[in-house]
Amino acid sequence: MSQRSSSSTKLTTLIITYNEIGYIERCVEAVAFSDEIIVVDSYSTDGTYEFLKEQPNVKVVQHPFENFTAQKSYALSLASNDWILFIDADEVVSPVLKDEIISTINEPNPHEAYWFYRKFMFQNKPLNFSGWQTDKNHRLFRKSKAKFTDRKIVHETLEVDGTSGILKEKLIHFCYKDYEDYKGKMLKYGRLKAKEAFYKEKQFNYVLMVVKPLWKFINHYIIRFGFLDGKRGLIICYLNALGVYERFKELKKLEKKNELTYYLVMP
Repeated sequence: MSQRSSSSTKLTTLIITYNEIGYIERCVEAVAFSDEIIVVDSYSTDGTYEFLKEQPNVKVVQHPFENFTAQKSYALSLASNDWILFIDADEVVSPVLKDEIISTINEPNPHEAYWFYRKFMFQNKPLNFSGWQTDKNHRLFRKSKAKFTDRKIVHETLEVDGTSGILKEKLIHFCYKDYEDYKGKMLKYGRLKAKEAFYKEKQFNYVLMVVKPLWKFINHYIIRFGFLDGKRGLIICYLNALGVYERFKELKKLEKKNELTYYLVMP
């Protein structure tokens, strides 16, 4: 692990994984400046766990996946340091962003958490539009001042006890490796969002099943200039809309399953 000679504040980087070969290699390499790297793996089958076990500067543990919020909260509980950098396996910290992170956590009076804007990459080429130009997430924060709320199980939300700042440099997000990989992610997110809606007692609606995916596509492809990303923008916007459609399909299944269970247990 590279030494951070200019830094006195300790930093833990946390990552959760499931079948991330092709992404995780450059992800962990880019955060080698961290004092501690912990990866929580959801029993990968593609060699991700075996690769991480071979990395001398990485502590990897396996833990069953329930949802993103639960998995990230578990990972957070393992961290030894107060300052946390939480990134996804398909994200990469650039050298310039690394320097900004180190200088930020060593400021005399830093914020309790920091938002990161992200640069989205489609097969190693940047996507400049397609609805993601304003995307930002909390990625750097103090463990003692933040926690993941259990109100969401997908696109988990960090609750911060204090103020938040925004870093200037962007986190690089390699969102698209190939069509089937990204499609699988969108379908998985859609099914998890359906569970979230079901737990909140939101009901399935045929009209919304048509309108919501259509609006997602129009909003990202036309209103938010996805067409300027060319064929890549068309593919991304379509698959994002497909994820919304999958959410409603899954919600319908969950409601039918719940109704069947109810009738089976009736006296």
